[in-house]
Amino acid sequence: MTTEREYQQLHDRIATLRGTVTNQLASELVENPQLAEVLTNQIDELLSAVIDAEMQKPSTPDKGLAQLVGVGDEAADQLGDTRITFGVTPFDENIASERLVAVGDLYYIYHHEKIGIFRVMLKLQELFRAGVVRLFSGKGAFGLYQYDRRQVLRHTARDRMQAYRRVFGYTQATPPPGAQPNRDFHSLFINFIAQVARYYRDKRISEVIRPQSDRHSFGSIAVVRRAGLDLRNNLKDASYGHVNVLRVEVLQLLDEAFRILGEPDIRRLFGADNAWDVVEEVYRRYLNLPRINISQRNRMAIAGRDVLRWLAQPHILNASRAEFEALLTEIADEAEEWLTSAEALGMMPRHATARQYGAGRRAEEYEWEAAE
Repeated sequence: MTTEREYQQLHDRIATLRGTVTNQLASELVENPQLAEVLTNQIDELLSAVIDAEMQKPSTPDKGLAQLVGVGDEAADQLGDTRITFGVTPFDENIASERLVAVGDLYYIYHHEKIGIFRVMLKLQELFRAGVVRLFSGKGAFGLYQYDRRQVLRHTARDRMQAYRRVFGYTQATPPPGAQPNRDFHSLFINFIAQVARYYRDKRISEVIRPQSDRHSFGSIAVVRRAGLDLRNNLKDASYGHVNVLRVEVLQLLDEAFRILGEPDIRRLFGADNAWDVVEEVYRRYLNLPRINISQRNRMAIAGRDVLRWLAQPHILNASRAEFEALLTEIADEAEEWLTSAEALGMMPRHATARQYGAGRRAEEYEWEAAE
């Protein structure tokens, strides 16, 4: 049990330690600025270890109340002898990674929905049943027959649209009863991606201007961390419910669709080399729609999923600049690729700043309507 006096003494000793180390190493800190960060992190880790150890100690049955109010044999003569706690577990450390990974997969599915994979499959089925296309007994034809045999067991298109609406704020579907659309996701998502991209742009500039390896980059990890934590916290409540089950089922459905579209008899029918070519040909021949931007959408799906998967890990909580920067490298290119693809689709202003990307934006401002 930690008393109020011990609590104060601990923080005073830590402050004295910081001052003493800084004073003794002043000359070296000027020559090597990174040394200051290393020392600060080591002292912070020391303090955290002490606090964690103290928080694990059992408290008295009355939780220190007798000392504080002066009742019984354990009554304290001074405030410094009363029990004090170090606080509670931080909020940002209580998010399950499984839910954010599921959200990443759902985001991946959403963009393939926008590409129109399921719409193409339904159109092919319609043509197959009408005998308009020359399919008879190949694997593709049999797959088209089987594709909707289990339709009664699956989530419907309406279920998917409602999930996109509830989790991302995308589509114009009415949310399920009692649910609210997540209108803040899009602006927070763009802001985080833009801050990551901006951080590494500043890093590259600083490496050119100041090539010394012992110099920090211009970027602020605090801004990136805050943007990432805001996005994680936003998705905390939105990721509950049937999202996990739905994404597993729809990923299976998406895989099945691509296997059918890639079958030799289907590809031969359209003179296509792969399933993506089949999708484009169906759009062009039978849906009377202009060429869709499959490449950009597909890369946005992959990059966005990777970014959300990264947030599912505890990397965003790392306070060490060197370690955080090394971990952030994993999604640096994904962030740039997502922004470039969004700009190519006309969803974002070209060459805008991070603030312009994220501030005050709503999903309805962009082309995020549901695929019909």
